[in-house]
Amino acid sequence: MDLHQAIHSRRSIKQFTGRVIGREEIERLLDAAVQAPNHRLTQPWRFYVLGPTARRAYGEVLGRRKATKVEDPEAARAVAEKVAAQEAGLPAMIAVSMILDSSPEIREEDYAATMMAVQNLLLAAHAAGLGTHVKSGAVMADAEARAAVGVPDRERIVAMIQLGEPAAFPEPKARRKAAEVTSWVP
Repeated sequence: MDLHQAIHSRRSIKQFTGRVIGREEIERLLDAAVQAPNHRLTQPWRFYVLGPTARRAYGEVLGRRKATKVEDPEAARAVAEKVAAQEAGLPAMIAVSMILDSSPEIREEDYAATMMAVQNLLLAAHAAGLGTHVKSGAVMADAEARAAVGVPDRERIVAMIQLGEPAAFPEPKARRKAAEVTSWVP
């Protein structure tokens, strides 16, 4: 698969087969991730490959957060358990964090570099026949979520990547053409 094909055909995968993703496969994806450009060569990214226990612990935190939106206590418990089980049952999950530099300028550059590393990982996974789904949100800053993942205080979680062999491949969603969002400035 060439690069343009990988970029245009990659999708967020929400259903995976039960195939276990091996350490060597994940290491290859991480090797692609760390090739991302980064200003000052800070290499700010950190990767946490979560086993079933860590995925379950993270899922419990996420589930409790989602359950707070449900009024009925029994239904809330069911939501929390369902989310925890879903996260634990994933073939693989990688938490991506970045070192928090004291300089706001460097922190901004490092965030951009870390997200470029995420994109490298997504494209490498797709080219290898694997599927990914990137998750973000307020849970990333939750102290319990950070503890479940093992991320120290000096780092910020920027993405959770669900990884596995696709069980279903969604149709592409409409995207605006580049020409619609491009200005040529003389």
